[in-house]
Amino acid sequence: MSLDRTDRRILAILQLDARLTNQRLAERIGLSPPACLKRVRRLTESGHITRQVAILDPERLGPLLHIVVEVTMERDRKDLYQRFLLRAVANPAVKQCYQVTGEVDFVLVVVVPDMNAYDRFCDDVLYADDNLRKFRTLVSRFRNKFDTAIDVGEPAM
Repeated sequence: MSLDRTDRRILAILQLDARLTNQRLAERIGLSPPACLKRVRRLTESGHITRQVAILDPERLGPLLHIVVEVTMERDRKDLYQRFLLRAVANPAVKQCYQVTGEVDFVLVVVVPDMNAYDRFCDDVLYADDNLRKFRTLVSRFRNKFDTAIDVGEPAM
């Protein structure tokens, strides 16, 4: 499915505020409400919109550590990477997981309430994998920017 300018505007607006009513979204896009709803349904059915969520403010939830973990594997085998991936993505502390090129094989973004929880994560995911050669932990001091919006080529206006 190719996206036209109207589809891209809908995506740009919804990723900034998915709570907009269809009526308000239609007004901002310049469509009738039925035509707007039809487009949003098509974008959802095609997989362009995968889910709508509430983004929480971590500072209001109590202490949380945001940790970036660089993982280097011992052997470069697809089956061993897949085994690690299954364990990593199943762990609720892992918020993002990237298989990367370069000196490390994976970069994980882990969010835990404290270092004890991070130690448990290390035991359950990192130390549990016999193919893991080493990992490096980078604890974030401040979260200076966090954004979930993807540039879809149209301003949200």
